Amino acid sequence: MGKRKNMRYSGIGGQAVLEGIMMKNKDQYAVAVRKPDGDIEVEVEHYAGVLHGSKLLSVPFVRGCFQFLDSLILGMRSLNFSAGFYEDEDAKETVADKAFNKLFKDKADKVFSAIVMVLSFALAIGIFMVLPYYVTSLFEEYIRSASFMALIEGVLRIVIFVGYVLSISLMKDIKRVYMYHGAEHKCINCIEKGRPLTVRNVMRSSKQHKRCGTSFLLFVMLVSVVLFFFIRVENPLYRVLIRIALIPVIAGISYEIIRLAGRSNNILVRIISAPGMWLQRLTTREPDEGMVEVAIAAVEAVFDWKAYLYEAFGYEVDDSWLRDDEQEPEEKEEIREKEEGQEKDIVVIPMNGR
Repeated sequence: MGKRKNMRYSGIGGQAVLEGIMMKNKDQYAVAVRKPDGDIEVEVEHYAGVLHGSKLLSVPFVRGCFQFLDSLILGMRSLNFSAGFYEDEDAKETVADKAFNKLFKDKADKVFSAIVMVLSFALAIGIFMVLPYYVTSLFEEYIRSASFMALIEGVLRIVIFVGYVLSISLMKDIKRVYMYHGAEHKCINCIEKGRPLTVRNVMRSSKQHKRCGTSFLLFVMLVSVVLFFFIRVENPLYRVLIRIALIPVIAGISYEIIRLAGRSNNILVRIISAPGMWLQRLTTREPDEGMVEVAIAAVEAVFDWKAYLYEAFGYEVDDSWLRDDEQEPEEKEEIREKEEGQEKDIVVIPMNGR
């Protein structure tokens, strides 16, 4: 039993994309997309990371910065792949598009993705880091306590973040992405609970997970509140610059918290994870079975879940376990042991004394 409790971390993670899911395991990732014709397209690629093999990846609070960068790069790649199946074929190429493609040629798509990622990151910094400070600074004339001002700024930052998540959740396309997000979590929870990866088992699993990117971003907001409360400067320009400069530090601390949450289940970790799990009620929705099929396809492309269940839980999965019936793995194991015991107890009685 101790083995079952200590070996639930699978190492796989993922992300929802347009009509699909990306799953990553070690240096491989797969993007599974439900195409307009109903088929599932799966692309498997290798991505070692921006600092592959570097000793920095083993340094706590430093590795988180590069892991965050890797997640942004992978996320952009996966989104581009999924969006390619839903591009408007009737859209006409503009003069600017032609000039851009002519300038960068074969690298046009990569350059465009990099520009979008940089602009998105800059916009996020402006909205979630600089804007709360600017709004709070308008009240400096009326509030003399620097500590109280820091708290107001932190609360405002969290309110803006939660408001942003809530507002985009009302969009039709985002709702479907959130449903795929739920399917991604359900698949990982199914495996890490020791259940065979079937549609029925996945649908029964939780759509919330402690290693979720939503929880990570909320930790970023909470950690920033603490750091900005204790690290202060008088010059307004320096205040803005220090908020930007501390982003790698904030990301590094947040990564270590989310990493700990994914490997432990003690009471302190559950308390720390609770706000992120609550926020996931907004960023995950119950998926349909078709979405779960896409999630399973992504997992199976990069992760041998049968070998994992055998190593972590002691279950040797055969084809009979993959039927979506009512039995849990523990029940099947008990039935199998009883059947083997009954076979041993059978006594063959000779007929007619022979």
